Amino acid sequence: MRHALALLAPLLGLGLGLFLSQLAAGATDCKSLGPAEPLTFTPAARARWLAPRVRAPGLLDSLYGTVHRFLSVVQLNPFPSELVKALLNELASVKVNEVVRYEAGYVVCAVVAGLYLLLVPAAGLCFCCCRRRRRCGGRVKTEHKALACECAALTVFLLLTTLLLLIGVVCALVTNQRTHEQMGPSLEAVPETLLSLRGLVSDVPQELQAVAQQFSLPQERVSEELDGVGVSIGSAVHTQLRSAVYPLLAAVGSLGQALQVSMHHLQALNATVVELQAGQQDLEPALQEQRDRLLQLLQEAGCQGDCAGALSRARALELGADFSQVPSVDHVLHRLKGVPEANFSSMVQEENSTFNALPTLAAMQTSSVVQELKKAVAQQPEGLRTLAEGFPGSEAASRWAQALQEVEESSRPYLQEVQRYETYRWIVGCVLCSVVLLVALCNLLGLNLGIWGLSAREDPSQPEAKGEAGAHFLMAGVGLSFLFAAPLILLVFATFLVGGNVQTLVCQSWESGELFEFADTPGNLPPSMNLTHLLGLRKNISIHQAYRQCKEGAALWTVLQLNDSYDLEEHLDISQYTNKLWQELQSLKVDTQSLDLLSSAARRDLEALQSSGLQRVHYPDFLVQIQRPVVKTSTEQLAQELEGLAQAQGSSVLGQRLQEEAHGLRNLHQEKVVPQQSLVAKLNLSVRALESSAPNLQLETSDVLANVTYLKGELPAWATRILRNVSECFLAREMGYFSQYVAWVREEVTQRIATCQPLSGALDNSRVILCDMVADPWNAFWFCLAWCTFFLIPSIIFAVKTSKYFRPIRKRLSSTSSEETQLFHIPRVTSLKL
Repeated sequence: MRHALALLAPLLGLGLGLFLSQLAAGATDCKSLGPAEPLTFTPAARARWLAPRVRAPGLLDSLYGTVHRFLSVVQLNPFPSELVKALLNELASVKVNEVVRYEAGYVVCAVVAGLYLLLVPAAGLCFCCCRRRRRCGGRVKTEHKALACECAALTVFLLLTTLLLLIGVVCALVTNQRTHEQMGPSLEAVPETLLSLRGLVSDVPQELQAVAQQFSLPQERVSEELDGVGVSIGSAVHTQLRSAVYPLLAAVGSLGQALQVSMHHLQALNATVVELQAGQQDLEPALQEQRDRLLQLLQEAGCQGDCAGALSRARALELGADFSQVPSVDHVLHRLKGVPEANFSSMVQEENSTFNALPTLAAMQTSSVVQELKKAVAQQPEGLRTLAEGFPGSEAASRWAQALQEVEESSRPYLQEVQRYETYRWIVGCVLCSVVLLVALCNLLGLNLGIWGLSAREDPSQPEAKGEAGAHFLMAGVGLSFLFAAPLILLVFATFLVGGNVQTLVCQSWESGELFEFADTPGNLPPSMNLTHLLGLRKNISIHQAYRQCKEGAALWTVLQLNDSYDLEEHLDISQYTNKLWQELQSLKVDTQSLDLLSSAARRDLEALQSSGLQRVHYPDFLVQIQRPVVKTSTEQLAQELEGLAQAQGSSVLGQRLQEEAHGLRNLHQEKVVPQQSLVAKLNLSVRALESSAPNLQLETSDVLANVTYLKGELPAWATRILRNVSECFLAREMGYFSQYVAWVREEVTQRIATCQPLSGALDNSRVILCDMVADPWNAFWFCLAWCTFFLIPSIIFAVKTSKYFRPIRKRLSSTSSEETQLFHIPRVTSLKL
């Protein structure tokens, strides 16, 4: 606070000096009044900025890129402009062969899926019948030389296939969940987008009407200034006086705050000293009693250990600081009794409000002027009244708003249905992914048990049930693969057909701009979708160009090129008003007596502070006692030392008494010494604050009182001189208000009203939602599931072949010689090592 006052004092003197130099110049060049003050118009354009949606980068981006490359191979044909044109204009003219030609890649994939759907279940049925007759998936009947190599190779192939299945099913589960999570927020964004678009088209007439209604702002301003020309003159007076008034009021407020802070510290100092003195009176006999007991104990003959050191510290158990020696501040508090009487903050705010209300006060002090002009200005020009009605597309805007509202209301049931079917798809996807995961687990368990069985086969005493169990697990995986092959390929192809076409037909052409080119080509869109026809414009507009302009935040005026179909300047012709404002002004007078600058209560407070003698208090005497300890010796350390002595005593009685004295000393420290130390710290804060602020406070108080008295006496004369300088410039000033309004309307209508950013934002968000948040995980899901589905085939083959080697062998040969094997079959007790 002291630094703030020190800075305000030279600032106040500088402000008064600059103000006096301006008055001495006596300028009559309109700088004292200035041009028309800027009018603050409420923006008519409503904030409809649609937040862009962006998919955060993630680990699945590389997978999405792979799917995009795959789909680009599947769909090699360019955007089917003629086919889409026929679909939009005449559905009956669409030829099936053209659709098939465009969808050739998908037809090939459909053939592959159909073959899979027929052959894999058929193969599974044949395999089942074969197994019932024990012709397939049996066991190795005889052991031969290459048995181990064949088994190892099949095991490795099956393990690799299983790992690929695991990778695919994990990706499928992740993308399935990602699709399900993105579908809900994406569907919820549809009504939000429609609502934003409805606001875009429905608010245009209202915004134009709001623009026209704000003509009342310059009307009111001119009427105020014509009503005695008080507001404008008062504003000029206020502008030139504020360089002197504001610093002075700031100095008064800062001084009042410093006074309040000083009073707080002074009262805290006095109260703290009283508490310290009372605590000192209570602490002194307690210390005396404790010291006497300790001296008696430590002087006993049986005391062992460093009793002499403890005895010397016990003799120092007496008061260190004596707060009865500090000077009294009662005489200062007596002179400052009741201070602060005034609320300086409220007073400064009130004086600031009074000073800022000078324009209003000047208007009240002037009588009615140019009443006929006020009646003329109160009327609204005809062009502004018809501003909204003549704007192109006003009728179409209401129809569009109604249509978008109906679409929004009717889309909600369909969105709920989509959400429901998405839940079904998610459940089916989870079930089928779980089946694939179960197949992979069966393969892994079968491999583990089979390899365990093979290692145990070397020992004839070990049963071969482990290998048999491994084979059973492998065959269980085979059975699940055959059983769920059809649902898997059906789900893969259904999701592939939908998601692939969305990506290739919509997303790719959207991102490349082909959709905009198609829409801009004449004849592609039916008349019901022609934007130029719907808005009744004279020129055809490019949808792609309009989209780019909307994305940059352009208004409909620029996007739709309305300057050719709408004469804005005709609606802004207000020359009839400006021609009636040339009249002489009557004598004006501004009274500044209501500006007190300093209330009587605040003046009494400052005068009391000036005569209080606060700066004459000898604060170093306080600091002398503050720097001394409350007790000359540390009671905690002495208690700790007594506890150590009690441990060293040979006499248990003496040790117990020393423990009791240590405990009593600790209680004395917590109950009496610690509170005194806290009070000393509090006293130190108040003393140092007063010591640093009191010397300058008296000088600053005298300066503020002198400046307030001087400025209060000079204000009326200064106001009169200012009034004389600015009255000559008033007429030119009034012309600026209407010019500001016209310029604002022109800018608002041509650059800000009906910004079509929500349209481009809705299109961008729709593309992000459809392509990035829904189509990408959707396509990644069927891609991963297709991966798993087609890898079930090698999984089946390798599992069937590998299971034969895990089952017990019918015959085991004792020799690996080819001739012996062919001519003789001699059973052996031991088995060959695999």
